[in-house]
Amino acid sequence: MLAILGGAITALLTYGLNRRAARRERRALAFGEALSVIEDYAEMPYRIRRRPGTLEGRHELTEEVSRIYSRLAFHQALLDIEAPKVAAAYRLLAHEAKIQVGGQMKTAWQKPVRVEDAEMNLEEHYDRARVDRARDHCVATMRAVLRHRRVPRP
Repeated sequence: MLAILGGAITALLTYGLNRRAARRERRALAFGEALSVIEDYAEMPYRIRRRPGTLEGRHELTEEVSRIYSRLAFHQALLDIEAPKVAAAYRLLAHEAKIQVGGQMKTAWQKPVRVEDAEMNLEEHYDRARVDRARDHCVATMRAVLRHRRVPRP
């Protein structure tokens, strides 16, 4: 009888630990994908500066920005459901990205189209200080949630 009870307890413990590991893995993947969208957004000023001078090229870039906004909203909602503490940090990160990168995209659209291969090497780099600070806080929050620790303050 004791052997059966011990086996049942071991099975329950193993099941619980496997579920916990699967949940952690699922969350880590969701967190990584959410951060990937921010990086895609942060790259847009560079893509706009290197845009082709065609209507199709402009349309493709504006569609990409629209897809990024849709993905930002999706990941924000997923994090709101899955990890509210991370969702707050991600909301701040997305906000900072929209302010900093949004202004950079506006400026990039106002620059002349580059037509020569040599012009594709951009001599200017866009400042990411606000985005980087918010991303660092978001990553620290993600790590804390994955490790079940206290979430750091921004």
